[in-house]
Amino acid sequence: MAGPILARAAGAVRRFFKEAHVGGDGAILLDGKPVRTPGRNALMLPSEALAAAVATEWNAQVERIDPRSMPLTGLANAAIDRIAPDPVSFARGLAVYGESDLLCYRAEAPPSLVERQTARWDPILAWARRRYDVDFEVTAGIAHRPQPPATLDRLAQAVNARIAFELAGLSPLVTVSGSLVIALALAESGVDLDAAWAAASLDEQWQAEKWGEDSEAAQALAARRRDFEAGHRFLRLLS
Repeated sequence: MAGPILARAAGAVRRFFKEAHVGGDGAILLDGKPVRTPGRNALMLPSEALAAAVATEWNAQVERIDPRSMPLTGLANAAIDRIAPDPVSFARGLAVYGESDLLCYRAEAPPSLVERQTARWDPILAWARRRYDVDFEVTAGIAHRPQPPATLDRLAQAVNARIAFELAGLSPLVTVSGSLVIALALAESGVDLDAAWAAASLDEQWQAEKWGEDSEAAQALAARRRDFEAGHRFLRLLS
């Protein structure tokens, strides 16, 4: 069966099928046989667009199957194996990010960084205020400052309302950015992908501009952006 493939080391399995396609109920088939997740569940997608994109990832494999080049498949596996059995607990883990959201902790100096944070972060917080009728405690420095309980409750409700596949797509947006607010704004089209990424990577981009780009840091940031973009694409393909 194809199921265990993604659980193995990247590049460890040669391509063994001729064609991937979408079967009934959004199931992914390899030469007519159903693909299974690492947890041995059927790999079935809830939308035609996402199913087609996952099948395309399989067809794009050449000599060996490389899970790193299949981010949508990986997110689908997570939705089915990890999230669907207990979506409430998974949602709770994402909602926790609202307690120390990136957008609420500003630099004290230099002025150029402070101004950039204000310009890129304030509009996203303003969107969240309007969207959820909440307010935020914004501070300079890294000392923890509690958010209003009503704010945390409403942000948590926005996460809890999502199905397992939506939580899977939201997850990299939250964890890569360190901001539940950025993730929700992008998921709900309150901000576009470029603006969301500019906000999420603001500090790293500013450091690179000021001190020069470090190759390892640049590679790490590029990998984070790929995960971030994959989460966004996954959510768009669900709708």
